[in-house]
Amino acid sequence: MTPPNTRLDTLIGEPWADYGLVDSGNGRKLERYGRFRFIRPEPQAMWAPASENWKAQGEFLPASDEDGGGRWVFAEPVPREGWPLKWNEVRFTAQTTPFRHLGFFPDMAPVWSWMREQVADMDQPECMNLFGYTGVGTLAMATAGAKMVHVDASKKSVEAARANAALSGMSDAPVRWIIDDAAKFVAREVRRNRRYDGILLDPPKYGRGPEGEVWRLEEDLPRLLADCRRLLDADSRFLFLTVYAVRMSALALQELMRQLFADLPGRVEAGELGVREEARGLTLPTAIWARWSR
Repeated sequence: MTPPNTRLDTLIGEPWADYGLVDSGNGRKLERYGRFRFIRPEPQAMWAPASENWKAQGEFLPASDEDGGGRWVFAEPVPREGWPLKWNEVRFTAQTTPFRHLGFFPDMAPVWSWMREQVADMDQPECMNLFGYTGVGTLAMATAGAKMVHVDASKKSVEAARANAALSGMSDAPVRWIIDDAAKFVAREVRRNRRYDGILLDPPKYGRGPEGEVWRLEEDLPRLLADCRRLLDADSRFLFLTVYAVRMSALALQELMRQLFADLPGRVEAGELGVREEARGLTLPTAIWARWSR
């Protein structure tokens, strides 16, 4: 019996015109978002920074507890309503949020590119973005010709995603904007015998649905992933799963997905997501991932 492949890969986000990881170290990172620079906490940056002299318009100071929280401190004015950024054809708004990030996750850029590659030869593939947040991933696929279903439990996030679509000139793009609990929506899609060509799954560690539904990653991910598998078939192209801020192994995700996708052709891979630092070219890890592709 041949043992399963357990090799892990790294997907590295390279700098682009509107985003870059400038420097990192001593538990922090310095990033550029368009014309502004920000300092944010980064526990993975255990090394020394390239420079001790960081200059930024704003810094997020974390709270003392482990459950998150904190506040922004600004050295210079930053537009509270946000400012426009661009990734390839996609335009979107960045802004400082109470959750320490800036309205999108730049380390997902290599994932957006990879998904587009999987369906590049298809005419209007049907794909879904679960926990779609402000929709940059959704629009990255829509601009490549995909028909999208965008699902998020937050009305505010879906409104921001639709605003980003308008900013990108894609208000009329074939996107269904769904405000719903992701697990409940997927279960209904299974009962409707729906199918998809690709699914992006980017769940939080903890969350609540629009009707108070509680999401706990370690408890609820296996069932949701199993339902996502039922929406794919031998003609589908991919499922990509990312996991942030949780004590979980990429090898565990890989084995879970390997078992769920054992009856489909293709391969299962797993690894880490990272961002290339501009100062020295080192890779800052940000998340773990697993994916199935045909």
